[in-house]
Amino acid sequence: MTTLRQLRYFTALAQHRHFGRAAQASGVTQPALSMQIRDLELALGVVLVERRRGEIVLTQVGDEVARRADHILVATRDLIDFARHGSRPLIGRLNLGIIPTLAPYVLPKILPALQRRYPELRIELRETQTATLIEELIAGALDAVLLALPVAEPDIETIHLFDDAFLLAVPADDPRPAAARMTPRDIDEQRLILLEEGHCLRDQALAYCSGARGDQAVGLGATSLATVMQMVANGYGITLVPRVAVDVEVRDERVKLLRFFSPEPGRAIGLAWRRTSPRKVDFVALGQLVTETLGAAGARSASEPPGGAGGAPARDPR
Repeated sequence: MTTLRQLRYFTALAQHRHFGRAAQASGVTQPALSMQIRDLELALGVVLVERRRGEIVLTQVGDEVARRADHILVATRDLIDFARHGSRPLIGRLNLGIIPTLAPYVLPKILPALQRRYPELRIELRETQTATLIEELIAGALDAVLLALPVAEPDIETIHLFDDAFLLAVPADDPRPAAARMTPRDIDEQRLILLEEGHCLRDQALAYCSGARGDQAVGLGATSLATVMQMVANGYGITLVPRVAVDVEVRDERVKLLRFFSPEPGRAIGLAWRRTSPRKVDFVALGQLVTETLGAAGARSASEPPGGAGGAPARDPR
């Protein structure tokens, strides 16, 4: 008889393609995992794995079984969630993913609010890049994800939370006045510093900067906004910074913020979850709390950009 344990072990093996690593990820010994895989093959009457020296390869049947097993395990987790969380919103555990260009700026505000309003909720956080978060969300490892919209996956449902405009961060000695308005043509792409590949913020900045020319921006790359802002402060270049990050990242008097002409570049921030999840009530409640908690501070209106160091505009001069 096929068991959920066997399916979990097999999907771990399909993911890691190595018995030792799959066993470690599953929290069992390698012999125990290997025995469960053999029992699964006997129960199904097929060969799932070609065992080679130092590696494993899934058979054609094994690939299909792994795909179907993923769906079964996700449906099982959704069933358990339905039973556990059907009565009241946001109780128990919630595995929440979030992109790195949001986490340091919104979590300090929303986590205390969640704790106050939903004291029975336990948040488990996962901060990484969008592509990984989406993969883990579809696989059932995450319940919901805070990220930049849109999400192209048809199995994912989203709600819009707020809009996050971009400002141009330049060294404080930049000759352009703080009241100036920028266009894509005002950005020197050779001086543009962006996050490394894989960050959606990089892609959004490139799309805006390249739109007026039809070419792609080039420049240095970094792993965090904090690093990017230090490079700007020390005169190495310029960057686009999300408004939600300004209060944390733009405290240096050596940095000046400039606004763009309308329509200003930016990103839409939303919450995503699997369409099959029974916890939509939870996710809607979480989205409402995020929106309420951040309020105007989370995404200030374009007419009132946040104050910044080094001559960053505090209010629309018009």
